[in-house]
Amino acid sequence: MKIIYSCLLLCFFYATKVVAQDSTSRNQNLNLQQCVETAISNNLNVKQSELAAQRAGINYNQAKTNLLPSINGNIQQGLNQGRSIDPFTNTYLNQQINYTNYSVGGSITLFNGFLLWNTIKQNLLAFQASKLELQQQKDNLTLNVILAYLQILNNQELVNQSKNQASVSKEQVHRSEILNKDGAIAPYQLADLRGQLSNDSLSIINNQNNLEAAKVALAQYMNVPYQKAATYAPLNAEQLTSSYNGSPDAIYEAALEQLSLVKATDYRKKSAVKGVSAARGYLYPTLSLNAYLFTNYSSAAGKSTFTDSARVATNDYVNLQNGNKSYVITNQTDYRTDKISYRDQFKNNYNSAVTLGLQIPIFTNWVARNRIALAKIDLKNAELVEQTTRIQLKQSVEQAFFNTTASFNRYHTLQNQVGSYAESFKATEVKFNAGVGNSVDYTVAKNKLDAANINLISARYDYILRMKILDYYQGKLTW
Repeated sequence: MKIIYSCLLLCFFYATKVVAQDSTSRNQNLNLQQCVETAISNNLNVKQSELAAQRAGINYNQAKTNLLPSINGNIQQGLNQGRSIDPFTNTYLNQQINYTNYSVGGSITLFNGFLLWNTIKQNLLAFQASKLELQQQKDNLTLNVILAYLQILNNQELVNQSKNQASVSKEQVHRSEILNKDGAIAPYQLADLRGQLSNDSLSIINNQNNLEAAKVALAQYMNVPYQKAATYAPLNAEQLTSSYNGSPDAIYEAALEQLSLVKATDYRKKSAVKGVSAARGYLYPTLSLNAYLFTNYSSAAGKSTFTDSARVATNDYVNLQNGNKSYVITNQTDYRTDKISYRDQFKNNYNSAVTLGLQIPIFTNWVARNRIALAKIDLKNAELVEQTTRIQLKQSVEQAFFNTTASFNRYHTLQNQVGSYAESFKATEVKFNAGVGNSVDYTVAKNKLDAANINLISARYDYILRMKILDYYQGKLTW
């Protein structure tokens, strides 16, 4: 029982800790930098761009190592049955032979029309373009996160503004209910104020829904679960007293120098130029230096070893003058055949060669010509992509600058409008509280001021968003 109680107690403390950690994670307070870093760390498009950059880096390293010699070893084990050639003596034998061949060969390209060098340069430029495209993905994501974050702050201010409006309406309804009980006001005035309070409550609901939608959008950019209880730190207040400095032409020139996408397209075009030069290398002869080392073993290999010698008579003879025969005596030498050991064959059968080869392409089914044609098409496409990118960039900068200027003018006008409506509402409220004005005038004045305040908040954040876009084009995007 003690063990059971101890286990239950540990489970309780563990569950409590997990719940507390989960509650803490769900009620976190995020700032803009954390959101940007989380998005870059989790975004799948960024991860794919990182893989593409790694792949380009591997291709570049491989292109460099292609300048080194290629060395290969080969081991061949075989078994011959019946009549076959003995690999040791190169004669025919009619027996079972076990054999093993060992070889090591190497080759290095001395010249092939600068194909290898141009391929290295082509892959280097492609690698640099991939790194810039990765940075462009991060910049695009950073801009989207900043815009989504600002949208959250905008909606938060709208929610607060709606709550303040509802609070003022609620106080007026409470005051009017007291006056209505005393018969000091007409009943329709109380009804008008209650309708205004309901309208303000509806604005709170709508703005709160927009706030949650903005949180969902930011969570999607960050690739994290949506957290309803998450809060977001406000940014430092920006002084929006003047229009954006600069001109469309100046911003465009800065974008050409700073924007990763523009520089990436330039590297892609340069890489395509080197691709054409590399393809032309297939038209030239290839000069290569080759070398190899070979040895082998054969189970049929043997050597003769002297064992003994003796004088023996033969069937040959010499006729003597007396008519007798004198048989010829000769020396007979005896040998035995011994197997040559595996180790001795391995050491004694070495042979090597060094060759210088020249391969001249005479007719290759138009493969080289078609490679050049395809490389030229790739170059033309890269040039079109670069031109299109620059044209679209200039159009986007001009449109963004126009939107920013228009947004500032709207914001400045709304500032004046809020000031005017605030004075008008203040005077109407004084009259209404004094019993001189009516609920219709009060409601109209309040609605005008509330709408102007909401428009001003939206215009302020709209102008900030527009400025961030122009900062992005100039490489000045910060948080």
